[in-house]
Amino acid sequence: MAHGAGCLCGQVRIGIDAEPMAARMCWCRLCQYLGGGSGTVNVCFPSDKVTTTGEVRWHENVADSGNAMRRGFCPQCGTPLFSLAESRPHLTTFIRAGALDDPDLLGPQAVIWTDAAPDWAHLDPNLPHYPAQIPPVA
Repeated sequence: MAHGAGCLCGQVRIGIDAEPMAARMCWCRLCQYLGGGSGTVNVCFPSDKVTTTGEVRWHENVADSGNAMRRGFCPQCGTPLFSLAESRPHLTTFIRAGALDDPDLLGPQAVIWTDAAPDWAHLDPNLPHYPAQIPPVA
């Protein structure tokens, strides 16, 4: 089944020709910046099934896990769209759940980096919690 995603202004559109592999809520400090103070919900898809139209700008940094990351966003409206681990860009693309046309496609299955979450953060008691990074999606 095909799925779509995009940015607030519509300049960037994402086509996804696969079902999601996993979804996680992340409270690492970098995701708190990306989420404007909250954690981010990231849905994983096979990279070879994701296509993009429109200009995407990239910011490179090292995540709290130590992984070199590329984070894609719309240069017009600033919507955060993607995260790619440079060590495995061919395997998985994480798309921000809020960018999906259907944000109910797959909710978080785990909460990661709970040790970095602020005291006021609500951590869903029905999901498994992990203090830091967990192994990548296979």
